[in-house]
Amino acid sequence: MKDLLGIEWLKIKRYRTFWVLAGLFVLLLPLWNYEVANGFLKIGGGGKNSVNFLSTAYTFPQVWGNLGFWGSIFIMFITILVIIITTNEYAFRTNRQNIIDGWNKMQFFHAKILLIILLSLAATLYLFVLGMLFGGINSGSLSRLFSEFQQVGYFFLLSLDYLGFGLFLAIWIKKSGLAIGLFLLYSLIIENILKGSINHFTDVPYGNLLPLQASDELLPFPLMQMAKAMISGGATISMPVYAMVAVFWCAVYYLGGRAILMKNDW
Repeated sequence: MKDLLGIEWLKIKRYRTFWVLAGLFVLLLPLWNYEVANGFLKIGGGGKNSVNFLSTAYTFPQVWGNLGFWGSIFIMFITILVIIITTNEYAFRTNRQNIIDGWNKMQFFHAKILLIILLSLAATLYLFVLGMLFGGINSGSLSRLFSEFQQVGYFFLLSLDYLGFGLFLAIWIKKSGLAIGLFLLYSLIIENILKGSINHFTDVPYGNLLPLQASDELLPFPLMQMAKAMISGGATISMPVYAMVAVFWCAVYYLGGRAILMKNDW
């Protein structure tokens, strides 16, 4: 495992796109949350009488879910990075070079799996550090530091879901532009249309169980979460179910990507 990750690191450590996309995630996530925490979403302008609906979103324990929600948006940078790194293997024939050097297809595939696990862990650790900073600054007490801490784990699962989906698309399509376009089209448009259509015709919101939406439901937008809590009635799906469904989709990406890789020629 260490050798596989070492080789992956050698491939990307001098790759400018890796540092650009990873840097966008690292820089934009705290900057965006800083703006939100300081009244970017105020109603009534920036004066003394304005109201910040997210005034408590960066105190413990709300900070974990709030950072997780915004992180679920910016993780798209890392997903695109995974797509580019993987499709480059086909574009530059480095996947064939790995085979010549003694790897088999499964070692190549597992190297990419290990990479997305490591990237997910790194993103989650970064989220935790940001949560400690924002929560520590805005909270008067640390007594509720670890309340709702499972949302940090939810973000790790969400990251695996998104990155696993990106890896699956890259192995299936093999062309970066087309794979990125399909990822953006599906995640931003197609899945939302499917979700809305399914939920419109069912009593239980089964549309929320779609591949990326299942993990998105683990970290909803704070205002939407408050609105749902105020509205009673209607069938709901519990967080443990969403977590299990997200794990299921990660397994589907793994098995699907493995089947495609073993079936197709290089």
